[in-house]
Amino acid sequence: MSMLKVEDLCIKVHDKKTTDTLVYDVDLEMEKGDILGIVGESGSGKTMTALAIAGLLSRHDMEKSGHITFEGINLLEVERKVLRKIQGNEISMVFQEPLNSLNPLKKVGWQVEESLRVHTVMDKAEMKERAIQALRDVELDNPEAVYNSYPHELSGGMRQRAMIAAAMIIQPRLLIADEPTTALDVTIQAEIVELLKRINKERGTAILFISHDLSLVNSLCERVLVMQNGLVVESGNCEEIFRNPRQEYTKKLINAIPKNPFFKEA
Repeated sequence: MSMLKVEDLCIKVHDKKTTDTLVYDVDLEMEKGDILGIVGESGSGKTMTALAIAGLLSRHDMEKSGHITFEGINLLEVERKVLRKIQGNEISMVFQEPLNSLNPLKKVGWQVEESLRVHTVMDKAEMKERAIQALRDVELDNPEAVYNSYPHELSGGMRQRAMIAAAMIIQPRLLIADEPTTALDVTIQAEIVELLKRINKERGTAILFISHDLSLVNSLCERVLVMQNGLVVESGNCEEIFRNPRQEYTKKLINAIPKNPFFKEA
């Protein structure tokens, strides 16, 4: 049994007069330790697919069909209390702009500890020690100072590392990274990619990496799905897809890649 298996995933949004389909019949599969990329332009359905896997789409405003099976549990049908145990504990997510995800009124350490408060019975001292170690694990200098800082006091790269620390603090089996480097300059992008590689190698964490940047995907991922208008138009091994793309859309994305000295060319 695969760790994660998505079959025939469709996502529809209804308003009073029309129904819009955002994702059509998406299939994907991941084992422990896999790194899978999903690429596509804005509106391609890649983030909606990721949010569905993470269980973060509304159950009332959207119609979801198909299967998202994680460790034998269909996340589209499971009771909310079971899903909450999986979220943050087994599946964690890192978002594009941490400044929008972090609470500006709470110190970073308190926010890194959130999963510990939800999923463990640690006391305050234990949580603080674990959080500082998590910040150290993502290679933040002076993690004690970061722990006691507010989000606006950190740089963009530091905030993203703090978000990764929060996502990894309970060592989930699957980390979903949704455009985690978009707001960062190319040198910091390279550092975040190397950090994700290290997390994957040292902890065996599977990573689902969402991006519009094929050079990043090619640098990090083993396999890739290319999405356009809610459909998977091409999939396979990264090297094969990028060297011999079959679809015109994929060729277009590859031709649009800017020269980046920090990542191998597609």
